[in-house]
Amino acid sequence: MPRFQQVFSTSLLLIAAAMTASSQTTTPDASAQNTAIVRAHHDLMNKADWKAALNDFSEDTKNFGDPVGRDHVAMILQDVWTTFPDFRLEIVDLVAKDDWVIVRCRESGTHLGVGRLPVNGGLLVDVPPTRKHFEVEATHWWKLRDGKIVDHYGVRDDLGMMEQLGLLAGPKH
Repeated sequence: MPRFQQVFSTSLLLIAAAMTASSQTTTPDASAQNTAIVRAHHDLMNKADWKAALNDFSEDTKNFGDPVGRDHVAMILQDVWTTFPDFRLEIVDLVAKDDWVIVRCRESGTHLGVGRLPVNGGLLVDVPPTRKHFEVEATHWWKLRDGKIVDHYGVRDDLGMMEQLGLLAGPKH
């Protein structure tokens, strides 16, 4: 198992253990409902229907704890699909506890557009398309309330993505 994948798997297990040990009351129904919302969200994203997926976010949603609102999320999603029109998220592991759903996934896409926002590691702004495909591991933490995503945290192997797109030199062997 590659080191990056080990770190993600270990992190996911530690987070799941911490969530299980939390003092909050376990509500299996809330966990199941939130899991269904996140899975449906991923399905919409995989259909490139980011405009419909946007409806899963609350109007006052946060990203990494910072208030950004749904309009900012729309700009991010549009930039992702402009840069990678075939962008996909494949769920590998999923853990849910009350308001939180944590997903380890494989993200992939082909660099066919020009990014305009400092998303995707901030390394693709104004970069001409390489026409190369990437596939990397990522983890997303989704906090939900009243059926909507209210906060998101994410970690992705952006350096691995840049290497696969031919924008960074890979390790020398």
